[in-house]
Amino acid sequence: MTTAPARSSDRRISPVFLGIAAVTAVSGWAAWTGFADNAGLAVFLFVTAAWIVSLCLHEYAHARTALHSGDISIGAKGYLTLDPLKYTHALLSIVLPVLFVIMGGIGLPGGAVFIERGRIRGRWRHSLISAAGPLTNVAFAVVCTAPFWLDALDGVPDAFRCALAFLALLQVTAAILNFLPIPGLDGYGVIEPWLSRGIRRQVEPFAPFGLLAVFAVLWIPSVNAVFFDAIDAVLGALGVEEWDTYWGRELYQFWEGSQEAPPRPAF
Repeated sequence: MTTAPARSSDRRISPVFLGIAAVTAVSGWAAWTGFADNAGLAVFLFVTAAWIVSLCLHEYAHARTALHSGDISIGAKGYLTLDPLKYTHALLSIVLPVLFVIMGGIGLPGGAVFIERGRIRGRWRHSLISAAGPLTNVAFAVVCTAPFWLDALDGVPDAFRCALAFLALLQVTAAILNFLPIPGLDGYGVIEPWLSRGIRRQVEPFAPFGLLAVFAVLWIPSVNAVFFDAIDAVLGALGVEEWDTYWGRELYQFWEGSQEAPPRPAF
């Protein structure tokens, strides 16, 4: 197979991504300083923009790993520019994850970079390409929770603290859901190279419905409770308390009436 030679423009960071990053920075500053009259609006803009940034980095990780594993067509597709408009399914990668956050506060796994798997040799490489995306969410969660587990929150305004906690919750849910070994999710992509050809053929027709099945199961109250208990346990181990994530979600959904968090109780 041949492909067009790589150009510098194929790897230049997109103005679209830079604009989203700028919104993240400005709204984060507004949440920190209390510049906005409505703290909830600042938190909403900060978390939404930062969430989109993480989605872009998730897809970039898939693409960059695929490039170094042998798929030299990645650059020409625009995946290395961090431009969300270049994804194969922008609806799945950006629009639906943002809508799910707005409606319910859950990190929906996206996924829409087309990788020419035929160019890649070695099962470990295929597995690493699939794992690279959710590992980015793990790294993002570590960064968001660092002030908590480093006990470095003195002087941090409650609105910004809660925003970080809620953003961390989104990253943890995205990582856990994405690592599920279910067709259509990255977790299945990690184990797929190690399955027999017969099993892969039997499972392939179910891939488009894997994510829908996950959310159908999560709709069951008992399963939903267990899932979010697990999320709270992970966040708790990272120093994030339920008070922070609760008020982070409340501030984020400011249209329901929450405009600022109450004074944080002493634990």
